[in-house]
Amino acid sequence: MLWQIRARALVATCLGAALSGPLLVPAAMAQPAVPALSQARPAGPVPGTVLQKAYVREMAKAAYVWGWPLVNLHNRRLVFSQVPESGLGDGVLPVAPLNHLTMLTDYIAPEERAVACPNQDVVYGFGIFSLDKEPAVFQVPDFGDRFWVYQLGNQRTDSIGQAGKMYGTKPGFYMVVGPDWNGTVPDGIAGVFRSPTNLAYIIPRAFVDDTAEDKRAIQPVISQIMAYPLSQFDGKQKTKDWSKIPKLADPAGGKQGGGAETQWVKPDRFFDELPAILKEVPPLPGEEALYGWLGSILEAAAKDPDLKATLKQAALEADKEILTPLKAFRYSGVPVQNGWTSPLNGANFGTDYYTRTAVARTNIFVNAPNETAYFYQEYDGDKKRLNGKSAYTVTFAKGEVPPVDGFWSLTLYDADHFFAPNELRRFSLGTKNKDLKLNPDGSLTLYVQRNRPSGDKVSNWLPAPKGDFELYIRAYWPKEAVLRRQWAPPIVNRAK
Repeated sequence: MLWQIRARALVATCLGAALSGPLLVPAAMAQPAVPALSQARPAGPVPGTVLQKAYVREMAKAAYVWGWPLVNLHNRRLVFSQVPESGLGDGVLPVAPLNHLTMLTDYIAPEERAVACPNQDVVYGFGIFSLDKEPAVFQVPDFGDRFWVYQLGNQRTDSIGQAGKMYGTKPGFYMVVGPDWNGTVPDGIAGVFRSPTNLAYIIPRAFVDDTAEDKRAIQPVISQIMAYPLSQFDGKQKTKDWSKIPKLADPAGGKQGGGAETQWVKPDRFFDELPAILKEVPPLPGEEALYGWLGSILEAAAKDPDLKATLKQAALEADKEILTPLKAFRYSGVPVQNGWTSPLNGANFGTDYYTRTAVARTNIFVNAPNETAYFYQEYDGDKKRLNGKSAYTVTFAKGEVPPVDGFWSLTLYDADHFFAPNELRRFSLGTKNKDLKLNPDGSLTLYVQRNRPSGDKVSNWLPAPKGDFELYIRAYWPKEAVLRRQWAPPIVNRAK
């Protein structure tokens, strides 16, 4: 028995040594090396895998939803790359060369069709940065007590920085850089914002009352709102008289003045453009597999004309079946009280691809929730579609107008999400209006209807079109009651 015990001990000792050190295998028994699991697992189907046509079709539809906002911004940059100087496209649309911006001098014209759901509470600016060329510098003037915010976003339509009155941002020069920039920040730059994509955009907004006096008062301020390439930065404030910029042909080839938004994403071209998107927009952590899946259907389609046709047909179907219905505001957020809908993660979508695309379809350039809270309404209190055949009232109880540190407004849009023409050229009511009349009990009633009301109600009248329309509340710099959903807009009551 003693020899058996010693034999077992020897085997155990040898086995332990083998496991702790290199295992010696006779040459005749040697096996090929096995790669590490992390290297053996492809991000998508192994190249060369035969992909089922039905699978490609369904993957293509998912890709269309995922990529729609990214292609939208990609095509806007292509259009702006053709703009020779800051100007007004078709006399209404602010356009600028890449790495510059253009400012309006008044509320945006109701004929504008490049961006759905514009507001008429602010003076807008707009610019697209191509940070692969070089960083961009933007100027912040001294706004005094005036509310202002600069929206800074990336190609995913997520926020890349905070600049505005609510942040206490100081006047000065600021810089936006791309994901790979590692240069030296020049003296005189007060802050740097890094975008995870080389495409970024800037949208200055400055509140202005609906009075001639305030519109005159804001002109010296907006003349100092500028953006330009870093190579043009010299530490000296630049100014421009934005009232004297030229009128240019609409670079998008769209038609301003009526109808739907400019078609920035064309489904029949989507899969021809998607490869560029996968190269210019780095994957978020965890998206590597998604990029592998998308790359696999593109690779397969490049080799098979039948699959390429499948991609095109799938994009057309997804546009009709998914993107067109997403035009309804009820998909652009979550339901809140009294039938309103509100997005909770605007400009911070991350991997919430559904909401990102729904919001992009209705109103692509939304601010972050702490900058602006949005509330959308398509139905009255009886759950019937808002329509110009009926008259409505929106009554805020005393002290219950949207609680904000900035401003609020109620805007009316037609079924295409643009301003509806009317005799007053009035498209919104709110903080900007100094002649709103309160009811005897201190409440505020706004009259939403097609026909002109009696004389004492005209100041509170929001004219409606003949057909379907939507109501849209903005609360800029919302108070905690809004952010915590302790406040919600009132019911839209239809006149009986």
